[in-house]
Amino acid sequence: MTQPESVNAAAGPGRELPDVSGLVVGVLGGTGDQGRGLAYRFALAGQQVVIGSRSAERAAEVAGEIGLGVRGADNAACARESDVVIVAVPWEGHAATLTALREDLAGKIVVDCVNPLGFDKQGAYALQVEEGSAAQQAAALLPDSRVTAAFHHLSAVLLQDAGIDRIDTDVLVLGEERAATDIVQALAERIPGMRGIFAGRLRNAHQVEALVANLISVNRRYKAHAGLRITDV
Repeated sequence: MTQPESVNAAAGPGRELPDVSGLVVGVLGGTGDQGRGLAYRFALAGQQVVIGSRSAERAAEVAGEIGLGVRGADNAACARESDVVIVAVPWEGHAATLTALREDLAGKIVVDCVNPLGFDKQGAYALQVEEGSAAQQAAALLPDSRVTAAFHHLSAVLLQDAGIDRIDTDVLVLGEERAATDIVQALAERIPGMRGIFAGRLRNAHQVEALVANLISVNRRYKAHAGLRITDV
């Protein structure tokens, strides 16, 4: 992986984020709604994108539907061929997927955007995770990877809507390593309208993941696709 050079980011005076335009972005779970939407937006922004699936054929099919030079591969090949790997798999398969890919993800920046949620007649609610959060589970399972957490609060509907040019929202980014979180912030800002905001270490990921349950309630009540904005930053 070529180390990105530092450049002044367009979003905010005095902020300096790395140039990530040459990085390959992999999306595990890229055939699902969230993964497909993220793959589309990053490809539209000019990133090289590989989507991963348990089925290479299914990944290739979805990649062809997205176009924009997106490639499809099985999960292991997606992990190996990417510099930054976004985990957008269902929570039920989170641990098994990452355990199987431990060697392929070694040395990679891993961006976990999985939200452990349950649903009942009262709506969505946050699940208890033994490690504390999905991101902390990822860090425990991937000791040789640079695990971060981000992209939890994005609407899959907006991400996939080709008629929308901008998605005006902030992306909360968490992690233990400044260089890694800077790269993820910079990737977020490749998507028009988005801004990457550092939001703490992985021990704070639980409430970020859980907040998605609140946003689902907002969206149902107001028939919206709500995101977040952080003020005074």
